[in-house]
Order: sequence, then C-alpha cells, then structure tokens
Amino acid sequence: MPYKHVRIAGTRRQVGQALGKLARPLMSAYLDQSETWETLRPWRGHPYLDALAAQAKAALPAVWEEFEGLAEGLDMPLADALLWNCRGDLLHKTTDGCTSAALKSADGARWIGHNEDGDPYLYGRCHLVDVALDDAPGYLGFYYPGSLPGHTFGANRAGLVQTINNLRARQRHEGVPRMFLARAALDCATLEEAVQLLRATPCAGGFHHTLGSAQDARLFSVEVLPGDVSIQEIGARYGHANHMIHADTAALPQVVTDSSRARQHRIEGIVDSWSPATGGAELLAALHDTEGELPILRTDRDDPDGENTLATAVFEIRDGEVTLRVYDRKPRADIALDVMNDPD
Repeated sequence: MPYKHVRIAGTRRQVGQALGKLARPLMSAYLDQSETWETLRPWRGHPYLDALAAQAKAALPAVWEEFEGLAEGLDMPLADALLWNCRGDLLHKTTDGCTSAALKSADGARWIGHNEDGDPYLYGRCHLVDVALDDAPGYLGFYYPGSLPGHTFGANRAGLVQTINNLRARQRHEGVPRMFLARAALDCATLEEAVQLLRATPCAGGFHHTLGSAQDARLFSVEVLPGDVSIQEIGARYGHANHMIHADTAALPQVVTDSSRARQHRIEGIVDSWSPATGGAELLAALHDTEGELPILRTDRDDPDGENTLATAVFEIRDGEVTLRVYDRKPRADIALDVMNDPD
C-alpha cells in the first residue's frame, strides 16, 4: 500500500498539530528536493503573502486555527508553512496535477473517481487521514505532508464528497488561499452549503472541485479562480483534467500543459462512451487508462509536468451512504471504507 491510514481526533489545533507531527520527519527532505519550494522562496516576506493570511484568518478562522496547529506540529515557522500552503496562489505552475471523472448510474448511484497526481517523491510517503473534529463532521482525506487536507480527495461524515484538480490560472487576485478554501469545504454539512461557500468566498488561486453528496442526487463541477467562480451541474457523466473548460472560464489566461490537454481529450472520449449501466469498474478503468504518450494514469519518471499518480480514489455515493475505495495502479482496492460511519 503506497500510503498509511491514520486516525486523528481532537480540537482544531490538536488535529493540526497531529498532522504536522505526522509529516515532520519527512518535511525537510521533501522540500529540499522540491523545485516548487525553490521557486517559492523569493516570496518570503512579501506583503502579498500577509494579505492572503489576513483573508484566511477573517473568512475561515477555524481552518486558520487548524493551520496554526499544523505549523506547530511541523516545528516550522508559520510564515514558511503559509508559503508552502499558498504555493498555487503564488505560482502559475506547480506539481499538483490530477484527473477526475463522475457519472450517474441508472440505479441511482453517483460515482466520483479521481487520480491524485503529484510530486513523484511523494509516492509511498502520503497518508489517508481519518479525522474526527469537535466542531465539524470530520472527514477522510488524502494528506500531502505539510499541506492542509482537502486539496486532494476526501469526504466527510455528513456524506459530502470532494475531489480537487489543479488549475493553472495566470492571474493573481487577493483572496482566501485555495487550499484553505478546499479544506473548509470538507466542513460543510450539505452539498448546497459547499457550493455556496465556493460561490461566496473570493479565492486567491485556481482549483476545480467535483462535488457530490449522500443527501443529494446532484453532482457539481466548480471551477474556482482568482476573483471568479463557475458552477455547473453535472449531467450523466463528466471528466476534468487541469485546465479550465467551462464556457465562462475557458478563455481566461491559463497554462494548459500538453499532459492536461491530452488527458482532457482522452477522458472526454471515454466518458462519452459510457451507458446508463456504467459503474465503478468502468470509472476505475478510465482512471487507469494508459493510452497515448501522455496517459491518464501517470507513472513515467520523466513526466513533462513532474507529476505521477500517487493514488486513485473511487467514491460510490448512494442515498445515505458513501463508500471510498483507494487503489494503487491496479484493479484491486487497497482499502475500502464506509465514510459516514465513525470508525470503531
């Protein structure tokens, strides 16, 4: 299994501290080899970073407290932890990729699948964290060392499911850092609450959110951009890679890599072939597709974006229940979890 399953419980600060301690043994080596960290370092002490911090504190005080605990657990200066967690708000291109797909089956099930693509150094070094909070539903999420959970794939005990794809917007806009906003979405009790949070909160960076819920038959595709947001309800099937494709956003300035373009073309072709009888097996096969020089499943050490698939998640959503299955580049799940029931 290329990740470890860890349970954490407590207050916001206690949870953040535990997440930080989990990552502390790795963090120095991880950042030392990271080109992204090297590129970020000139931003140290920049007033714009202070402005992003102020926005996060004001809009999301509970998440900010969790973040402060994260920095404490990492034994890392708060300013450096903030710099790392704002990487996508400051840089137009980072090594956070991903492909997501969604479908509605004829039997009423909703499926959301996701390839978590990131720095190849992290393969085998991430965690699946199962977090119980004193003041929110609690969640399961894929955790990058030193980054607030929520910006990968996750679901909470209220039945809300979220997967995130990096968007490489060329503009910057003062607002809440995108990783803070993605983390806050996992505190929402309903799909409508999550959509409204994304609609109403000015964001500093670009993320695509695929959203579903055990309490709601709808699925949503939300492109959150610096100073803008586009929300679309998903019909029978959908695929999204790492650039804006909504009618209202596709023409905005952005970086579209060859990999993102190829994966978007391929996932659209696959989902267009799906029938009402399609289910989780076909969705998993799409995410593990290896056709072409720049495939959906990314295992090439020389990937042009510097990204590899770290894990694949498939969420099966039915009325009142969510099951998460996580895979490592093979057709058998490493782990299957009932998200909405608290662990023993």
